[in-house]
Amino acid sequence: MSRHRSLVLFVAAAVLFGTSFVGIKAAIGSVPPVLFAAFRVDVAAVVLLTLVAVRGGYWLPRTRADALGILASAAFVLGANNVFLFVGQQHATTGAAAVMYSIMPVASPVFAVLLLDDARISAVDAAGILLGLVGVVVIVGPQSVLGGGSVGQALIACSALSVAFGTVLLKRVGPAIGTLPQTAWAMAAAAVGIHAASLGLGESVAQVAWSPELVAAILYVGMPATAAAYPVYFALLAEAGPVRGNLVAYAMPVVATVTGWAFLGETVSPATVLGFGVILSGFVLVQRESVARVVGLRGSVPAEAE
Repeated sequence: MSRHRSLVLFVAAAVLFGTSFVGIKAAIGSVPPVLFAAFRVDVAAVVLLTLVAVRGGYWLPRTRADALGILASAAFVLGANNVFLFVGQQHATTGAAAVMYSIMPVASPVFAVLLLDDARISAVDAAGILLGLVGVVVIVGPQSVLGGGSVGQALIACSALSVAFGTVLLKRVGPAIGTLPQTAWAMAAAAVGIHAASLGLGESVAQVAWSPELVAAILYVGMPATAAAYPVYFALLAEAGPVRGNLVAYAMPVVATVTGWAFLGETVSPATVLGFGVILSGFVLVQRESVARVVGLRGSVPAEAE
């Protein structure tokens, strides 16, 4: 695949996922959070399953790897991710939520070492991962970390870690099914799990304050920000690998902050900006070979960065 295609996928994923934070935040007070996450995945599942069924071809899972890949995506990249994210965004601005989400590229190499045979972490990698954790502490505040506060940010961090783990697990499994049908079936499986979690938490449709704004938010979050975003994201992962593909999390805060300011009138705290800078520094250390390749300083990228 060409670098141009990778760049297009990267930008598209950043814009679609970055704006999803605003859609979630805009409607999160009108609907129970986990039920909102279920609605998001419901819409996407219907759209994607219809699309792959009409297209035909290799759209039904055929192998054990296909089934495991769908389950890994459903459980971690979609299920746990969305549950933690939607609950967490009740207590965080769109910009701060997206910044916390950017620990994903720092966490991915750790899971890669645990799950992939050819991955390893050097002393410099470890320093970069530590910097990423320091950045998280800066965002939520040392007092919150020690005292158990900032529940929203902690839940969003769990969301990011779930995605990092799930994408590396997906690479280990190596399904043969295409990214679009894989995403469609994962959406369907995740929808069942998220609805079960919603019911277990005592949420119900009777608690929803229906309005045209809420319907618009559900449709936006469910279609462009999910039905379109996740196939793009999985295609990016298939091309660039989970470690490099998850670097899209560093572009999400920019999109989320700008759209949050434009549509919701939100502001960004100095701690959030500083924390993002520290996390970004950690990323540069962990992904120094990839960064050097992008700026033309090195001619190759080692296997563990793929």
